Amino acid sequence: MKPVFSQEGILLPGFAPQLDLPGTLDCGQAFRWRQMEPDRWAGPVEGRVWTIARQGEDILFPGADTEDWPQLRRYFDLGRSYGRLKTLYRKDPVLRDAMAWAPGIRVLRQDPWETLCSFIISANNNIPRIKGILERLCRLYGEPLEEDFFTFPTPQRLTVLEAEDLAPIRCGYRAEYLLDAARQVSSRRLSLKKVARLPTGEARQALMEVKGVGPKVADCILLYGFGRVECFPMDTWMKKVSAVLYPQGLPEALLPTAGIAQQFLFHYARHHGELFEKKASLQAV
Repeated sequence: MKPVFSQEGILLPGFAPQLDLPGTLDCGQAFRWRQMEPDRWAGPVEGRVWTIARQGEDILFPGADTEDWPQLRRYFDLGRSYGRLKTLYRKDPVLRDAMAWAPGIRVLRQDPWETLCSFIISANNNIPRIKGILERLCRLYGEPLEEDFFTFPTPQRLTVLEAEDLAPIRCGYRAEYLLDAARQVSSRRLSLKKVARLPTGEARQALMEVKGVGPKVADCILLYGFGRVECFPMDTWMKKVSAVLYPQGLPEALLPTAGIAQQFLFHYARHHGELFEKKASLQAV
């Protein structure tokens, strides 16, 4: 995949089948992208608003230039050959069906601090409510950007607050968890740069020192914020998928990129819940 740079922006010719916009941007790994038009999305990424559009079989990043390409390439994981992964995944009948349902999903590489807070909020929550909480948090304590977006508040901005200051965002008991995360990061008791260098097991344990971060949330943070594609977050859907379709665990060949496989499986399971219920009932007979 070779980008084309022009006055219009950065074009990825023929790349639309490999980057499903709603499947990637609205599937529970990122929570601040908005669908502006049927084939155009916008979202704040590290202090600026990116726009991404589908034009037939092409993907366009309007207004982006050569200096923006490294960040876009990293954020959308464009340096990884998903084609090679899919060749491997097609050997597994379950993943083959999941990829046929949503072949253009990619795993994003997001800002670690925003990802930490987002998945603290995500615990025992649903996607629309997570989006609402994060939107209110950013409007209240972030800085305004274009198109009515706001930056994500820094840990230093949050660390001076008390739980009652977060009452307007309506995150309930998670307010204490957000503030603990902010205080740990701002005081460097938790160094996100250090977490990025640690082996996965140690990185998981370091994140779990934050209130409200258990194994599942830690794995989400590592997968979506640090690019640890070997992490396989086990939420309600994935526990069901694992119990029904992988009772012996994932095949060994899938383990190095289990997090990417998980994204296909998660999206498929969310839209085919009745299928898993049926298979589970058949296995119980």
